[in-house]
Order: sequence, then C-alpha cells, then structure tokens
Amino acid sequence: MDIRLLAIAAVLPLAACATSETPVETTPVPPAELTCKADAAQSYVGQTATPDLGGAILKAAGARTLRWGPPRSAMTMDYRQDRVNVMYDDAYKITQVTCG
Repeated sequence: MDIRLLAIAAVLPLAACATSETPVETTPVPPAELTCKADAAQSYVGQTATPDLGGAILKAAGARTLRWGPPRSAMTMDYRQDRVNVMYDDAYKITQVTCG
C-alpha cells in the first residue's frame, strides 16, 4: 500500500505539466496599429510629466503602451514597435520621447 501511494505521489506533479490539445487562436493585429511615431510627440519635451500628459503622449504617438523612464533607472533593451518611452529628470521635466 505504501508503494501505491508513493507511485501516485510521483505521477501527480507530472500531470500538472500536461498541455491541452486545443490550440489557442489569436487574432493578429495589423502592423499599422502597432507603430509608434515619436516625432508626433516631440512637442511634449520640456513639459512636466503627469499621468494626464502621459495619456496625451500615448495618443499623439499612436502607441499601444507607454513606459516612463525615471532618472537613473535601468530599463530593458527589448524593442517594441507599439511602445512610446518618456524619459524625465529629477524635476519631472520630460527630456526625451522615443519609441521602442
């Protein structure tokens, strides 16, 4: 009886790793909707960074996501064509608007 319990205990973690056979379908987003245009948001450089201004930058750049870049902080180097990056200084003044 102890051997059966041990066998069941050994098999249970493997059952959790099983995948379903039903494929997950995703709808591709047209490339035009994913493109950030930083040139359209350059007028915000020099303004004070606020959540409302972030929304305006996101809309102006046509990006899907916004990433704030505080001073002296590390950021990943992954490139995303649908993301606008807004860097600001210690006084919360926007210093740079880029895509990626």
